[in-house]
Amino acid sequence: MAKRVLAESFGGPEVLSLVDSDVPAPGPGEVSVRVEAAGVNPIDYKLYSGSFSDDPSQLPMPVGQELSGVVTAVGDGAEGPAGPLHVGDEVMAFPAPGAYASELTLPAAGVVPKPSELSWDAAGGLLMTGGTAVHALTVVGAAEGDTVLVHGASGGVGLLAVQIAVAAGATVLGTASEARQELVGRYGATPLLYGPGLEERVRRAAPGGVDAVVDTAGTKEAVDVSLDLVPDRHRIVSILAFDRGDTGIKLIGGAPNADPGTEIRAGAWRKLTDLARRGELEVVVARTYPLSEAAEAHRFLAEGHPGGKLVLHP
Repeated sequence: MAKRVLAESFGGPEVLSLVDSDVPAPGPGEVSVRVEAAGVNPIDYKLYSGSFSDDPSQLPMPVGQELSGVVTAVGDGAEGPAGPLHVGDEVMAFPAPGAYASELTLPAAGVVPKPSELSWDAAGGLLMTGGTAVHALTVVGAAEGDTVLVHGASGGVGLLAVQIAVAAGATVLGTASEARQELVGRYGATPLLYGPGLEERVRRAAPGGVDAVVDTAGTKEAVDVSLDLVPDRHRIVSILAFDRGDTGIKLIGGAPNADPGTEIRAGAWRKLTDLARRGELEVVVARTYPLSEAAEAHRFLAEGHPGGKLVLHP
């Protein structure tokens, strides 16, 4: 018998419950995984809030999308992107519907090897945010010699975007609160305080200009400053400013008018694991919570500025 988190109705974190659940034997193309860590992401609470859909047939709704763990059972033909899977394999998975669990059965298609260089917590919080960061940097064509501005550089996606861009040979500027300046600088970016005067601070830090922008903040300031700094609108990407598509910037993610980047995100694990193995990528874990405190983790995430990933432990 496993534990899992379910949303019993649509609403806020108060609708989450920890329940006992059987783990079905894996069918063809499936594996069962004992979960070591599950990443917490904003999409998790957006789904059960009803903001996308309040179809009652979706209830009770399993929660969670990414995890790390150990394969405990394998169905016929179970093969992930890296090849056949076996009992005892240490893995990461995304998408992993219902990842807030102690054990679950899921499609093998999203299950990949966990690099030994990553802790369980780091691996459990890598693939979803990392895939978003890879997608964003791919869209704007960030490359060696570019100067890249990352808005919201101290968040889960932002910190990974900073590290990936630095590893590619770009010069990176990153906006963050005063409390997160040291964190952003630790990973090779020039930290900048957001707020009034941001454009002038960016121009002083990058007198040669900014080539590309990755916006993970979605604020009016972030978009407006980006538009003033970068003439080529196609080299500005946002994961949140979905109401600014009329400006010509690139929008990515799950919104109706955004590029989902399905193929890029599905293959992002290769770049992410390669960088992790080379010691060029670190997942900053801000806090961990027991599975029984998933609601509290969501309340903290909703406050903003977690300073890295939140992770649940079964």
